Amino acid sequence: MTHTDATIPLASESAQPTGRRLPLLDVLRGVAILGTLMTNVWIFTGPGAEWGALQSGMSTGAVVGTFSVLANGKFLSLLTILFGVGLAIQYASAERRGQPWPGRYRWRALFLFAEGTVHFVLVFAWDVLMGYAVTALLVARLLTRSERAQRRVMWWAAGIHLTVIGLLTAALTLADDDSGGTVSREVVDLYAHGSYADQIAFRLENAIALRMEPVLTFFLLLFLFLLGVRLFRAGAFGADEKGRRLRSRLLAWGLGLGLPLNVAATLGGPDLVLLARYGAAPLLALGYIGLIGAVVDRVRRPGPLMTGLSSVGRTALSGYVLQNVLCVLVSYGIGLGLAERLGDSGPWWVVGLWVAVCAVLMVGSTLWLRRFSAGPLESVQKWALRH
Repeated sequence: MTHTDATIPLASESAQPTGRRLPLLDVLRGVAILGTLMTNVWIFTGPGAEWGALQSGMSTGAVVGTFSVLANGKFLSLLTILFGVGLAIQYASAERRGQPWPGRYRWRALFLFAEGTVHFVLVFAWDVLMGYAVTALLVARLLTRSERAQRRVMWWAAGIHLTVIGLLTAALTLADDDSGGTVSREVVDLYAHGSYADQIAFRLENAIALRMEPVLTFFLLLFLFLLGVRLFRAGAFGADEKGRRLRSRLLAWGLGLGLPLNVAATLGGPDLVLLARYGAAPLLALGYIGLIGAVVDRVRRPGPLMTGLSSVGRTALSGYVLQNVLCVLVSYGIGLGLAERLGDSGPWWVVGLWVAVCAVLMVGSTLWLRRFSAGPLESVQKWALRH
């Protein structure tokens, strides 16, 4: 089986239409998976966990602020762009083989939605897979339309998204809310001492509120998917001179504009939280593509770090779920309960948790791929869709 036969774009589609592998895509995907945890780790370890982040946001401080500037929304945007890249690769593969499109891909997207639903209910309320699956079904259909139609949809989606985020930001700025966004003691106790069954029941009871992010960001997802398609078709991930030139532009514009905008939005406080995560973050994500690409271009012999990132990228779905499971077991009362035990000890243990989980994923995925061709969840998905 070639790499273009992989089951979902999140997992391992890192080959161009000719079948030749694009190593940069694996590294970018690995960075995106571990980068999303830079934000999510503060959700797991904060008071009230998933609901606490929705109700009061993440804690403040220099360390958290730095993580927020570098990570909050950036790697989620990067992962979304890469999902669009994977979809473009699958479309090109189907077109080259004369296969109907979307064809069987619809079942892949529906299976991903089911996986995301299970992940949401059993592990983590801030799941991204369900939103990706719905968006992928629409974009898969759009890929059969003309380039002009795709560009029109992409820019309309961007305009609608920015309008919505702008209006919501204005509403937050004008709102007279002195509640302070405190998390109820009942919810804090649920994650610190409650049973696993109680936590599942809580997610189901509050599913509408906890699933608002993919609804709120639907047009952003649509834009970033189509942007990933355009970047791939333009050759932005290739190892040739054209790819390096495009990535240099992404580096200059993405970091040159994205970094100061994200710093300003973060320093703007809670009123600009939506603008920071869903407005300025995608621009910096493009800069990350250019920056990581520049580093990869200069590496002649991949070391343990590059190998680990690439391995995580090739087992991205498994890594995404596993990192959340590990954080649940470390942070919540159903496991070690460190979120409560170390809650007053400062932010550095949270940083340590992130580093430890990243190390586990890089080492574990590297060892796994020495014996198997795909990650465990990727293999289950392939098996299920064959039957």
